[in-house]
Amino acid sequence: MALYVLAGIILLPLVEIAVFIAVGDAIGILPTVLLTVLTAVAGTIMLRQQGLSLVMRMQSELDSGKVPGEDLMHGAMIVIASLLLLIPGFVTDAIGLLLFVPPIRDMLARFIISRSDVVIMQSENIRRPKDGVVDLDDEDWSRKDTHPENGSGVQKISPWG
Repeated sequence: MALYVLAGIILLPLVEIAVFIAVGDAIGILPTVLLTVLTAVAGTIMLRQQGLSLVMRMQSELDSGKVPGEDLMHGAMIVIASLLLLIPGFVTDAIGLLLFVPPIRDMLARFIISRSDVVIMQSENIRRPKDGVVDLDDEDWSRKDTHPENGSGVQKISPWG
């Protein structure tokens, strides 16, 4: 696995340079540079649009008590796609654009999950305070006389800081 990562780190810049030269030769230097800047801007816009809708979907699943496992995978791939679009180069841009296509993300997510051990643990015994009230026992908090200038001379010290 480490050999594949090392080969990718070495080969990707070489492939990007070769593609830059070929595209620059075909359409000229200025259009090549402008196309690279345009893909970076497009990646930023797509991240904002798709990322926001994904966060809203994940929040609704969390609110209904579900684990947004598939949406987390999609979110990670959208972030990777955006980073690939921000990196100058046409090969990384092509991969980044493909990752923004939902069916391709689904296929890639299934491929990754099929080769991974994923354990999702969900607890039904989550204690949540009702009406914003946290009930503490005597040993869970203390009082210290640290601010006598505020009138009372008492500051509550909470276990939550």
